[in-house]
Amino acid sequence: MPAVADALRALDAALRSAGARWYLFGAQAALIHGSSRLTADVDATVAWKDASRTAPLIAALRAHGFVERQVDADFVERTRVVPLEYAPTRIEVDLVLGGPGLEELFLSRAREHDIEGVRVPVATAEDLIAMKVLGGRPKDLDDVRALLAANAGRLDLGHTRNVLAELESALDRRDLLPALDSALSDVAGR
Repeated sequence: MPAVADALRALDAALRSAGARWYLFGAQAALIHGSSRLTADVDATVAWKDASRTAPLIAALRAHGFVERQVDADFVERTRVVPLEYAPTRIEVDLVLGGPGLEELFLSRAREHDIEGVRVPVATAEDLIAMKVLGGRPKDLDDVRALLAANAGRLDLGHTRNVLAELESALDRRDLLPALDSALSDVAGR
């Protein structure tokens, strides 16, 4: 999708100019790792710890063609998400302001992929599966099954299980590992 590649090229340039590292996740990353669900929006995480001091980041994004989508005044501080649109192509971008912990781990493990001539850091399939299980929406779990099937025999599921176990502990949940096991069972039964 050339419009998505244009938005990713501009996003990479903007974040580099702000001195920030980043990675792609969400449906675009799932496509790279073998999911077939099409979407035209972009989800990325940027290493930016101070959600209350985003002016330099926003300035860099604006200089590269991004405009902020309208949200409540405290939305960015509350959610750590900067909702954007790449004006030339109208591609929506949700930029997550990454913090310490798992987002740092995902960033350190991200690998570059070529998307129509643009080198983009992308979350690993294992980390993406963990993110999608945490998301828990039906389309996320469809992506989990597609990623498991497309990457059968190549995944470090021990890593994914460890991430999900940490999330269960931190969030006082007990449904993440069973959701992964259910998806694995569905893929094995095909």
